[in-house]
Amino acid sequence: MEYAIIFLPLIGCLIGYLGRSLSNYFAEISTSLFVGISALLSILVFWNGIQNDVYGNYIIFEWISSGGFTANWSINIDPLSSVMLVVVTFVSALVHVYSIGYMSHDPHKPRFMSYLSLFTFSMLALVVSDNFLQLFFGWEGVGLCSYLLIGFWYKKETANNAAIKAFIVNRIGDFGLAIAIFLIFFYFGTINFEEVFQQTSQFTANKIQFFGLELNLITLICIFLFVGAMGKSAQFLLHTWLPDAMEGPTPVSALIHAATMVTAGVFLVVRCSPMFEYSQVALNLVTVVGMTTAVFAASVALVQNDIKKIVAYSTCSQLGYMFFASGVGAYHVAMFHLFTHAFFKALLFLGAGSVIHAFKDEQDIRNMGGVRKKLPYTYILMLLGTLALTGFPFLSGFYSKDAIIEFAYLKNSTLGNYAATIGIITAFLTSIYSWRLFLKTFHGPYNNKKIPIIETHESPLLMLIPLVFLGIGAIFSGYVFKSTFIGPHSDEFWQNSIFFLNEIKHNAIPLWFLLVTPILVLIAIPISIYLYIVNTKILEDIKNTNTPLYNFLLNKWYIDEFYEKVFVNPAKKIGSFFWKKGDIGIIDKFGPDGISKIVKIISNKTGRLQTGFIYDYAISLHCYCNLPQ
Repeated sequence: MEYAIIFLPLIGCLIGYLGRSLSNYFAEISTSLFVGISALLSILVFWNGIQNDVYGNYIIFEWISSGGFTANWSINIDPLSSVMLVVVTFVSALVHVYSIGYMSHDPHKPRFMSYLSLFTFSMLALVVSDNFLQLFFGWEGVGLCSYLLIGFWYKKETANNAAIKAFIVNRIGDFGLAIAIFLIFFYFGTINFEEVFQQTSQFTANKIQFFGLELNLITLICIFLFVGAMGKSAQFLLHTWLPDAMEGPTPVSALIHAATMVTAGVFLVVRCSPMFEYSQVALNLVTVVGMTTAVFAASVALVQNDIKKIVAYSTCSQLGYMFFASGVGAYHVAMFHLFTHAFFKALLFLGAGSVIHAFKDEQDIRNMGGVRKKLPYTYILMLLGTLALTGFPFLSGFYSKDAIIEFAYLKNSTLGNYAATIGIITAFLTSIYSWRLFLKTFHGPYNNKKIPIIETHESPLLMLIPLVFLGIGAIFSGYVFKSTFIGPHSDEFWQNSIFFLNEIKHNAIPLWFLLVTPILVLIAIPISIYLYIVNTKILEDIKNTNTPLYNFLLNKWYIDEFYEKVFVNPAKKIGSFFWKKGDIGIIDKFGPDGISKIVKIISNKTGRLQTGFIYDYAISLHCYCNLPQ
């Protein structure tokens, strides 16, 4: 069963692509069927773990063996990986089914479906690894697949640029992860998780020289691990690829940015909790970057107009929550939010896709509005996703996001209090931008001048059914799994898959603190209705009087412009110099171009001897014969 979970998506990828000429729907049905079976088996494994404590490490084959070093290809099933299996396969299966309807008019559907399945396989290989090398294989696999999927419409220049940008920014993070793995192997002599984590406590006092600085070994390793996580999970300063990745088809956005690739960084930090727990410096860094990302992305989402980019920045912000939860030592709460977030964020992305489908590829929310009755099912399902994301009482986000804020408060440290405060502010901003998206999309006047409202239509059943399943998850996943994931006896579920050096107990929280976030979330609803529907002039006046602030947020804190000026343009100038002076001026001039030029000159000179007149040849022969021997 465990083998089937991992390899069925890969088999579906190969069969779907190779059999693309058999029938119109062969690739769609085969890939969706195999991933669907994998999802059902993952749920069974997860349930078996909860009920019967059935876990194990299943070695597929010995990958590398050299001296005392061994790295296996294996399927490591423990509570942490079982949660990730459900998240990855369940969302992926629904995205596959949704894609059959969404991509129905695309001529390259088999290639798209195969990429989705290959992406799923790579992510599964990552989460079930029992060593850093297999994890790195899956890590690079999802990076490659994201490049292929973001740039799927390769004839669009913007899609190609977005794919390249995602690939390059992720390479920065991957370089950090690679350095961490090198350090682990060099000092620990192994890359197997269990062996590394068992030795970690012995290296806590070790110092090494790094660029002239004496640094703690565990801290340095954890920082580089986190750099890898920052790239993959689009944390502040390495986040710039995420909004641009919306150039890919909407199902790609749901798969990559809701439940799979972007959560790999959170998974890495939680998996390596036995190392992070021995480095307070690294944990503080995770907390600071996480809370900065949360408030940064939420502030930017307030003024974006592309429906997919708003949801993308929302993902970035929620990942910030997960990281600062890990930074304060609440790894299990981070995983709980990862679990619930997968449902409501995939729901919002696919719901946005349904809206875009109705508006014939229009993505600007300023050109929408007034379609509540035309898209009734999408309306209800996106309403559920919005409520869950904002943390509306008793929906999934309420249980997981509020728990992160509460655990940060219970940390009872200066940084923990800062994180809790930022979390509350971000929750309010999240509610504002979420209702802005929802209200401007479905309520108010109809603003699209190109498409008559009568031409907008509800999505087909194939696109709505996955939304229904995700809607059920958005409602119930928090309430059903709260006690299992973060309850008083949650350590019985997580066992050794998460390590706590100083576990935070979820108790003795003041009533006022429990109420402050839900109250702000509820207050944000009438505020949003008034600002975005009843009296829109207020925001227009604020925008006109605070143009610098508005432009600052609209241009995403000018980070892209900063990178363009500091890194991209100088790199282009250096590259242009070496290309013109080096490649063209030296290598081409004295290499292939120079040699071909000489050959051409010699050929032209020699060609003049071929006159075609017999007396010229007779004179030449006479001269040759009279040469001294």
